[in-house]
Amino acid sequence: MAEYIEVNGRQIRVRPTETVSEVDKYGNFHRQPNHFTKGFGSGENPVEKDRYILFWAKGCHWSNRASITRELLGLQDAIKVEIVGWDDDAYEKPLGWEFVNSPDHINPETGAQFLSELYYNADPEYTGRATVPSFVDYKEKKVVNNDYHRLTNYLEVDFKPFQKSDAPDLYPEELREKIDKLNWWLFENVNNAVYRAQFAQSLQAFSDAYETFFAGLDAMEERLEQQRFLFGDYVTDSDIRLYVTLARFDVAYSRNIGPCKRRLVDYKNLWGYARDLYQIPAFYHNTYFKDFAASVDLSKADPDYWESTYYDIVIPDTDFDAIWKTPAGREHLSKDPANKLKIPNDFYKPWN
Repeated sequence: MAEYIEVNGRQIRVRPTETVSEVDKYGNFHRQPNHFTKGFGSGENPVEKDRYILFWAKGCHWSNRASITRELLGLQDAIKVEIVGWDDDAYEKPLGWEFVNSPDHINPETGAQFLSELYYNADPEYTGRATVPSFVDYKEKKVVNNDYHRLTNYLEVDFKPFQKSDAPDLYPEELREKIDKLNWWLFENVNNAVYRAQFAQSLQAFSDAYETFFAGLDAMEERLEQQRFLFGDYVTDSDIRLYVTLARFDVAYSRNIGPCKRRLVDYKNLWGYARDLYQIPAFYHNTYFKDFAASVDLSKADPDYWESTYYDIVIPDTDFDAIWKTPAGREHLSKDPANKLKIPNDFYKPWN
């Protein structure tokens, strides 16, 4: 039975804990399935401007995919966005994502304080975690999609009428089957493998996930030896998915999975590849290294808190932008070195 806490007259469900509700008897972490997976278009959620808001979190790479894609495609005028967070110190038990960047923590479009409220509105019987990305219909005040597996694809295909005129083709029709296959492989071997290591509750579960993760990185390092991006000369949906894990590797994941076989900077191809992507505005606009690495909020820390020299002193004074904008030197791998994004041919048609 779900547990509730009253906050400002609202009954808010206590957030389930992954290491309790999503771990099997052998200590393996199994990420909860996405609950709101209805797509967009005819007979499904309507494709409209000024109807949806994307909620995402700086530290969450699953949601970071959608924020990058939204900007790459120029959907800012069609789909609103808000970054959510946690106010851990304010409540006796964890209540999940809160609209901490809205005035008085109340999202103006929906009137909600916590993301979970919009989950209850969509399904009063839902008892899982309220996750990001969450695509919310603010006319109906409810979540309509939290499917991080497919959400970027919906933005790329179904929301095409609202994309900017020179939006890149991130999900080319002729490559979709291959992209889908690689995306699932990335989920199993890279994106989620690192979390399976972090949330493992047995030595064997940790070892299996740890080895899977580094084998996945090794495979991607080899794939990128002779090509600029995962499918050749241009960025695709798959590159966004690999990037968000790489961006968090050295400053966040590495401290959660123990001594690493290698750091990102030790992978010649992956390190150059990640910098190559970062230098695209939509990537660096949506990448927050200091938030990825944050140890604690020092303004709220206990007076007896012992600062971590690296995370609380070195990280805040590090110029990540300068480091990540160091030239990647991967242009020679492309037949179109001046362009990282493929613009559809019809954009270049002469004006009538």
